[in-house]
Amino acid sequence: MARVTYLERRGATYYARLDVPLDLVGHYGTTTRKKSLRTKDENEAKKLLWPVIESWRAEFEEVRARREITDDDKALAVWQHYEATIGGYDRKQRAMPTPDDAAAELQRLYRRIDMGEISSDDFVGMINAYTDYELMLRARTDDANLRGRRLHALKGALTSGDANLIEPAVKDFISRHRLLVDAGSDEYRELCVLMMRAEIEGLQRTIERDKGDFTGTPKDPIVKPASGRVREAAAPGETIMELFDIYARENPNQVKPDTLAQARRDVGLFVEYVGSTFPVHRIDKKAVREWKALLLQYPIKASETNAFDGMSLSQIVKHNETVKKPTISTTTVNRYLSGFSAFCTWLTNHGYLTMNPAVDMFLKKSKEKTTKPFTVEEMNTLFKSPFFTGCQDDGSPRFWSKQGNVLIRDHRYWVPLVMLYSGARPAEIAQLGIGDVREDRGYWIMHITTEGEGDKSVKTDGSMRVLPVHPELVRLGFLAYHARTKEKGEKRLFPLAERNERGQMMADFSRDFPRYLTKIGLKDGRGLSLYSFRHGAADALRRAGFLDEQFGFLLGHTTGTMTQRYGTLPQGMLEQRVELVNSISYPGLSLDHLKTGSA
Repeated sequence: MARVTYLERRGATYYARLDVPLDLVGHYGTTTRKKSLRTKDENEAKKLLWPVIESWRAEFEEVRARREITDDDKALAVWQHYEATIGGYDRKQRAMPTPDDAAAELQRLYRRIDMGEISSDDFVGMINAYTDYELMLRARTDDANLRGRRLHALKGALTSGDANLIEPAVKDFISRHRLLVDAGSDEYRELCVLMMRAEIEGLQRTIERDKGDFTGTPKDPIVKPASGRVREAAAPGETIMELFDIYARENPNQVKPDTLAQARRDVGLFVEYVGSTFPVHRIDKKAVREWKALLLQYPIKASETNAFDGMSLSQIVKHNETVKKPTISTTTVNRYLSGFSAFCTWLTNHGYLTMNPAVDMFLKKSKEKTTKPFTVEEMNTLFKSPFFTGCQDDGSPRFWSKQGNVLIRDHRYWVPLVMLYSGARPAEIAQLGIGDVREDRGYWIMHITTEGEGDKSVKTDGSMRVLPVHPELVRLGFLAYHARTKEKGEKRLFPLAERNERGQMMADFSRDFPRYLTKIGLKDGRGLSLYSFRHGAADALRRAGFLDEQFGFLLGHTTGTMTQRYGTLPQGMLEQRVELVNSISYPGLSLDHLKTGSA
């Protein structure tokens, strides 16, 4: 995606610039927001830029949090304004001066005259002194006259279509209920008319009450108690994402930061559908069901696709009917539901929900395997391709498939080979420390563990294990590579292997490797990936005559205990593992050409 430019220079002056999200263009009537930063200095402009950009983004979120007006909203606006008109009259009448109040004010004036504070010689002073008394005597009459004049004006405005008199009340209702109603729109004009009719009815009741008649009821059919349920807004501090922040801080399941960050994105996508002010107690199966239905139509990498820039979840799904990008898999849909469901369990445990609405919402997994092992023919093609024998450049993936003299001999070269002859996961191999590869009772081993130098992690506690080094890896120069890396003083076996911004080890290479397979003609669609080597190792163990339950622990498919994290293996158990690993073979696979290139 192209980089978004927020700073624009017009003449000598710098301006802040931000594209209006596509779903809000209709609301703003423009595709771009611009504002002069009132400076000709670029550094000063950069300092002033971000507060403006952030204020616009906050404004966009506030507008998105608003919602379309419904008939229930209109009915509520009418009834509330009618009641507010009468309620305001009642409060004012209770505050009106009584005859006793007027008599007391008159006596106060007489005392001031007797004391010489008020004199006929000071004409202006006498008028001022009598003003409060006169206002008290005329208060009810003046108020009735003002209400009568407003009633007459409103009837005239209703006939002419002039909304000026009612607009303050209309705008207040729209703001309080966070409605998406643009001034001047048909919905806005209709709301003005409805609320004028409501106030006319209310003022007529007040005039009746001036005469002592409190029996009057609305004659306009639209003025009646609102029976519909107006959509609620979340209480302050209890929006879905605010509660997620609390959930994330507690982290009840002690999940990894990356998993928690993914859950935040999952829940955020749900909020994008229901709205940021959606009350958490209203998350029910209907809301989750409708969200899941959209996920099933959600295109792959939608957030990275220019065609969907600025669109909401629903808009992306609708627009994809034209774009026709492939949609996410059922596995990915289940991943979204998983992160959301864990959060809903926390909400249930803390009393925000009575039950987890995401329970039983998961899709059945396809029985067809999405990842398959390489055939021997495919591996012979792969290991004789430029990536393993010499490419044009080892930096950019686009040069990997072009023949050249550059040998890739870091983690990207060794991880596939180690996976092939151990069944270990790519991240487990990439994070190995120098001390994790060592000789133990005559056998070279790899210790998959979270202990030692660096930021290590494993899928589960049971994934920590010892794997013997396969003789073919020794033959290919793996131990020689280990020795050279150790001589350089490195702490890690593969110092160039890094985690991405989400904390995932080998994520970039895992993404680029299938693309390489496609470029060299081995991959068309789903099936082959970096994990194909791990699947191949499992099949090799089966070919050697072992049952899944006999070698599952080698792949890390076992329940971990605290004891497994310490000490070394007894001689018999290590020998058993050596036997298992050494049985991994691929008849017909030729790697002899790699022996000389592994140095």
